[in-house]
Amino acid sequence: DRPAPLQNKTPPPTKRPAVLHEDIYTIPNILTFTRLIAAPAIGYLVLHDQHAWAVGLFAYAGVTDLLDGWIARRWNSKTVVGTVIDPMADKTLMTILTVCLAIKGALPIWVATVILGRDVGLAISAIYYRWISLPPPKTFARYWDFSLPSAEVRPTTISKYNTFLQLALVGVTTAAPLVGTDLTPALTIMQYVVAGTTIWSGASYIYTKDAVKILNKPKP
Repeated sequence: DRPAPLQNKTPPPTKRPAVLHEDIYTIPNILTFTRLIAAPAIGYLVLHDQHAWAVGLFAYAGVTDLLDGWIARRWNSKTVVGTVIDPMADKTLMTILTVCLAIKGALPIWVATVILGRDVGLAISAIYYRWISLPPPKTFARYWDFSLPSAEVRPTTISKYNTFLQLALVGVTTAAPLVGTDLTPALTIMQYVVAGTTIWSGASYIYTKDAVKILNKPKP
């Protein structure tokens, strides 16, 4: 009898799941990117006491913030990267204005510390979640390739209110020199309210389970 032919017992190579890319060049995302670009310009205008121009550009940022969300919902053009860069644009504007207004003495240092401290904590968390959720291979170039969705940020309810209140505070503070009335009492109340909502919203990301959704969970 002839010996049975040897069978190749080498298992077939496993196919790596395809990594999905998404189109990030949508109108809502482009509007959001313009807000990111406008943020340092507004800070520059505040530092050089060009409050009228600063308020005008701040109003543009506010309008585009409302417009990009409406367009994304109306024409179903939401993207994962949009859920990241939209709050990033708000926080960039908030951070720059907070620093510039504190430098000018228009915003108390303790209020600026509370606002910036929360944002630093959230930024570190965002970097961590982006890295652990990035599909392999994990490289520096792929980390900054936002067409590779990995984690979706879902702002908590209190965080949405807090963002509005923070932007209202820095907006009114920026416009205060253009108003003939003394706004100090109203601004003081706003500062304490914003400090409270800032601490509350920061804590909400800790106890809210679905605030961050990992899109590329490894299979067991």
